[in-house]
Amino acid sequence: MWRDRIPETIFICTRQQRVGFRYRSILILLTILVVPFFHFALAQLPPAADQAFRAASDAMRQGDFASAVQGFSAVVKHVPTFAEAHLNLGLALEEQGKHDEAIRSFQKAIALKPRLRGANLFLGISYYRLNDFDQSLAAIKKETTASPKDANAWMWQGVVELAKNQPEQAAAALDKAAQLAPDNVDILYHRGQAHLLVSKNSYNEMFKADPKSWRVHQVMAQANAEAERPMDAIAEYQEAIKLAPTQPGLHEELGSEYRNAGKPQEAESAFLKELEIDPYNYLARYKLGVLAVERNEGAKAKELIEGALKLKSDLRHADYNLGRAEMQLGNDLVAAAHFEKATQSETDPEVLQQSWFQLGIVYRRLKRMPEAQQAMATFQKLKNQEAEASQKQLKNFQVRQDSEISQPTPAEQTPN
Repeated sequence: MWRDRIPETIFICTRQQRVGFRYRSILILLTILVVPFFHFALAQLPPAADQAFRAASDAMRQGDFASAVQGFSAVVKHVPTFAEAHLNLGLALEEQGKHDEAIRSFQKAIALKPRLRGANLFLGISYYRLNDFDQSLAAIKKETTASPKDANAWMWQGVVELAKNQPEQAAAALDKAAQLAPDNVDILYHRGQAHLLVSKNSYNEMFKADPKSWRVHQVMAQANAEAERPMDAIAEYQEAIKLAPTQPGLHEELGSEYRNAGKPQEAESAFLKELEIDPYNYLARYKLGVLAVERNEGAKAKELIEGALKLKSDLRHADYNLGRAEMQLGNDLVAAAHFEKATQSETDPEVLQQSWFQLGIVYRRLKRMPEAQQAMATFQKLKNQEAEASQKQLKNFQVRQDSEISQPTPAEQTPN
């Protein structure tokens, strides 16, 4: 099958793996939903129920769920219309893994107060843990409708839709969650899983629709490129080009893989062919300029890179490569200006290092010795930092390897 030939850059976790985190219900509900109600509600409770509620709340905070269940059960027995007590009883039961009992408590809370915040969400989570995804989704959708700014509710809607094998709907819900909480790692993880599934399904449908399409080869080439297998990527791009020889973009992508494979002549031919097909392909033009820099062809490099910048002004490493081209032409003042810009804007550590190094050389040519010394010192500092980071990573890897080796295998383990 075609899908078996694609490098395995996409993997789909099991439902248990996808939801391997605790949903932190207790503290969220106690601090956000229930506490503001205390001053109004507790004053109306009988003393025994008041005391039981406070003790149960403390037990929840401390993780003593058995005591919390006992306490909240006493409260709802004394005051059966106290919706928040039913909700918190459900939370404590859920933490004990008593999903059926938790569901009954959540349902009672909702019956008493249909718009009680969080109740439908946690009812849906309980159904989810029982693998009843239809009931789960129905409950959580009520929560997202009532509280459209609740990022956790949207996340759980997406999680359940993933479990129902509905990745498109899951992606939409998780996109909303990410808009509301852009730094939430759980949301970002599930969102990524949903979009990976959408992508994989789309490629599978593409293959079914036309197994011989050039797009199939392009996708496989891109997957190989991501996996850093340039020769495999080249083979797939060549197959795509056979089927669509004038398709814009294919030759540029092919040229990039030739360059990654250390084949600059083949890369240049591919980029030139791309410009024959699409004269406005700024990437092909820019990459030809970079190849010219590497061949010490300063004038040609400058013309190509500046031409690409007219089409797109924010190309990566443009100042660094223009600086090198100007150095080759002997235009040291202009080169220094480009390298100075590169030292301020570069985010790639290697290119940043080289920008400082080349700047130091240019300053020396210009007889600006104090600035040259400072530039070289900065280059050396960055290089040392990189070496220290690499050494630290190596040590951490060795520690992990040693730890794994020291663990006995199942065959070596003996029963006590």
